[in-house]
Amino acid sequence: MFDKLDNVEARYEELNKKIADPEVIADQNEWKKLMKEHSDITPVVEKYREYKSAKENEEELKEMLNDKEMHDLAQEELIALREKIPQIEEELKMLLVPKDPNDDKNVIMEIRGGAGGEESSLFAGDLYRMYMMYAEKKRWKFEIINLNETELGGIKEATINITGKGAYSRLKFESGVHRVQRVPETEASGRIHTSTATVAVLPEVDEVEVEIKPEDLKVDTFRSSGAGGQHINKTESAIRITHIPTGVVVECQTERSQIQNRETAMKMLRAKLYEAELEKQMKEQASSRKSQVGSGDRSEKIRTYNFPQGRITDHRINVSMYRINDFLNGDLDEMIDSLNAADMAAKLSDSEE
Repeated sequence: MFDKLDNVEARYEELNKKIADPEVIADQNEWKKLMKEHSDITPVVEKYREYKSAKENEEELKEMLNDKEMHDLAQEELIALREKIPQIEEELKMLLVPKDPNDDKNVIMEIRGGAGGEESSLFAGDLYRMYMMYAEKKRWKFEIINLNETELGGIKEATINITGKGAYSRLKFESGVHRVQRVPETEASGRIHTSTATVAVLPEVDEVEVEIKPEDLKVDTFRSSGAGGQHINKTESAIRITHIPTGVVVECQTERSQIQNRETAMKMLRAKLYEAELEKQMKEQASSRKSQVGSGDRSEKIRTYNFPQGRITDHRINVSMYRINDFLNGDLDEMIDSLNAADMAAKLSDSEE
């Protein structure tokens, strides 16, 4: 661990020189990148220097024990210091756990009805409302990019841009299959049905992080529409973009301007291509992927919402909560905290091996 800390401290000093270099400052993209790295490792270096200072004090106090006049005072301070040093070591271990570079990013979220017909669309609508209410509690901006509603008020698919501090860090473990067990409104016999909806959480990325060549794009325009023919736009302002090399398709029809819809669609496309690259890297590193809560695979069943029992169970960490109404009204923090704690514990375990 201490070899690693020495390397981090050396990198910190190197960065101090680089971010003060006029040539580096002139290249704003490079300067911002180095400033972010500097900001990320500063807490580690500060804590390491606190640790080294404490160890030096320990040596000085041990020498003072030989002085009869100072012995009792030195003994008292040494006891207190020896209690403090292990705490600093634990804090250092926590700080050395690799931070997800996407944690501070905004989110593009996709919600789709899955198995279960109209009931799955109604459940997708419940999840959409749940995340909207959670975003409101966090004072995040919740913008609809694309919304395909059903006649009964459910959602076939929705794409949302969630903007706010730490949005990805709080929502990243929501990706996967969400399952609901309840009596549908359309069920006359009172029989419990099981339906699913899928959620995908993508970090919003900058243009410099994903290179997209104009010649790789096929852009189509069409008229936007809503459920039951509502909100129809008489001009062809809606945009569909196909990334030819990968076959990824995105569309946006919420803005009245074709230019705005194109900008938003490109934002979605960058996020999807970035996620695909991350997924590829994760598969290559599958053997050392214990540090994740689940695989992040969209086909993985992550959570069950059982209405008869009023229970929500997250299957990745085997945690159940019995307040389904509060949960669906956006009270997600307790579950999200449990998921983040489990992920941190797994990462700590990995780093100690």
